[in-house]
Parts: sequence; structure tokens; C-alpha cells
Amino acid sequence: MSMTTMAAVAQRFAGLIAERPGLRVRDAADALGVPEAAIVAGLAGARRLRPDWRALLEALPEAGEVMALTRNAHCVHEKHGTYPKPGLHGPVGLVLGTEIDLRLFFARWAHAWFVPEGNPGSPRGSIQVFDPSGVAVHKVFATAATAPGALAAIAAQLADPDQGLPGFETPDPVRPDPEDVAVDQAALRRDWLALEDTHDFIRLLRRHKVGRAQAFRLAGDDLARRIDPGAPVRALTEAAAEALPIMVFVPNPGCIQIHSGPVNRVEPRGPWFNVLDPRFNLHLRTDRLAQAWLVRKPTVDGIVTSIEAFDAGNQLVLMLFGTRKPGMPEAGAWRALAARAAEAGSC
Repeated sequence: MSMTTMAAVAQRFAGLIAERPGLRVRDAADALGVPEAAIVAGLAGARRLRPDWRALLEALPEAGEVMALTRNAHCVHEKHGTYPKPGLHGPVGLVLGTEIDLRLFFARWAHAWFVPEGNPGSPRGSIQVFDPSGVAVHKVFATAATAPGALAAIAAQLADPDQGLPGFETPDPVRPDPEDVAVDQAALRRDWLALEDTHDFIRLLRRHKVGRAQAFRLAGDDLARRIDPGAPVRALTEAAAEALPIMVFVPNPGCIQIHSGPVNRVEPRGPWFNVLDPRFNLHLRTDRLAQAWLVRKPTVDGIVTSIEAFDAGNQLVLMLFGTRKPGMPEAGAWRALAARAAEAGSC
């Protein structure tokens, strides 16, 4: 993207913000028809960082307490805490903190900027990571509890000598699922029943070349049953009422962010359903949920139950599980709650 083009984007963004104060950068990018990263790169004082993801993740613990944000098109997951030292395994990274808990897929990490405080969407400063097409993958925000200048210091260490503006790729088209008739349903079901760990489920999907929602549809109602799209909201609301710890997963192609623990304050606001706790916020666009499933996966510790929600394009938006550790069975209270949330509107 040329400097002339960037200047034009910045001018259009400034005009839009003047017309619609408080508009989020992502929504402004959609309104202008440009990648979010194209706006972020042109914010005052924004500094492009080297795509050295190991160095970035190993430096983040030095910042102390921050807010980690991961989102997809319909759900935002915000979590306060301190980054632990990461575990990096080739194309995959693990951030296994007691509060900040991430699964990272570096094939989708391409660009990053430090955005100084005072900019739109970055009141105290932030580091923002984007995919090759300029869609946000993961963001780190300074908070009132962050050491002053901590993110700026990391950015100074990781500043890219080339502060030129990258080109952004055209987003990859969503790959359609294969025809159902091309899937060996008996083999899919057999391999599902033989699972010993929920983490093996992705490999099962790849082995059978099926989409996640498609596998749910083909496996049989005892393993995955379609339920009302309102089930995730009912489950979150009841978990709050019962003070039941749960796990809340929000994925995008480059990152999965996880909350483990209770949810307390839940609040619907128009089409958005929100969890507004001091250290965990969730913002779920309920009118964009097209389908939900009650899913059961065998493990060596017994059945693990989840509620999983998708949009109209079969893209995964949100997953809910009961809290558990390897070697421990699923909590009966979560299993019962998930069943009640599902029964309120199964289809």
C-alpha cells in the first residue's frame, strides 16, 4: 500500500470519526472498505514491528498486567492478566497462564504495529497483530495496571527497520465443505468414538476432510445434536446464576483465547450479549448465531461436553466447556447445565 493511498485512508478515517465519534476502528474499516490494519498503520505515531513472534511473546511478560483481546467477526474476548513465558512449537504457540490462556497459529500471523496511547481504539497504547489480509488476529492493550511505557519499550526493541507499509493480500475464500456423500460417515463416527483427548478432534476433522459443523451433522445425535442458537446465552446466564466455573473459547484462524473460571455479571444490550466482569469481558453478537450444537467427545477421562455456536457461513464463533484438567472427569454440574440449555430449544 503506497504512502499516497495510506494518506487517503487516514483522511477518510478522520472524516468518518468526525461524523461518528466513538466508532470502533474495525467498524470504520468495514465502512471504508479497507483492511483494519491499513487504518492502524496510519494512526499517529504507529510503529511497525518485525514479524518475530518468538521475540514478541517472550517480551510480553515484561509488560506486567495487560489486557489480551482476541475476536472473530461476531464475538470479542477480553482478558486481563500477565503473559507467562510462551511455549513455542514450530507453527504453534501456547500461552498457558492462569488468566491469559492462548493457542496461537503463526501461519496466520503476518503484520504487527505498536499504537501509542491516545489513538482511536488505543487509549493507553497497544500492540496489534494482523493476518496477511490485514484482519486482526490478537491485540495487547496497556491498562491502568500496566507499567508506564512498557509496551513502547517492547516496540522499541522490535521495531522493524523498514517502516514502509506492507501490501495486504486478498482474504482467502472460505473453503466449502465436501459433499456429504463424499464422507465415510461410518468411519467418521468410529474414529470419533475412539477419541481419547479433545485436542485430537482437529486431527480427526483433517483426516476425514470434513468441516466442523458438517462433522456434527453427520456423526449422529448421540455425539452432536443441533440445538437452538440461543443455547450459548442460556448457558452463560445460568452459569452466572449458579456461580459455576466454565471455559469460554473464542477462536479466529490465528488465535484461540480461553477464559477459565466463573462468569458473574451478564448483560444483554440490543443484539449483543455481554459478560462484564472486572478481569473478563465477552461481547457476543447473538443475531449472527445461525446454529448451535450440544457436542460429546470421548476422552480417557470420560465424556467431555461442549456447546458450540456457528454463523451462517459455518464459521465457529464460540465454544463453552466445563472447567476441567487432564486426568479429571467433567463436572456433573456443567453437564447438567449444558443439557438444560440445550433442551430449552432443541431442533
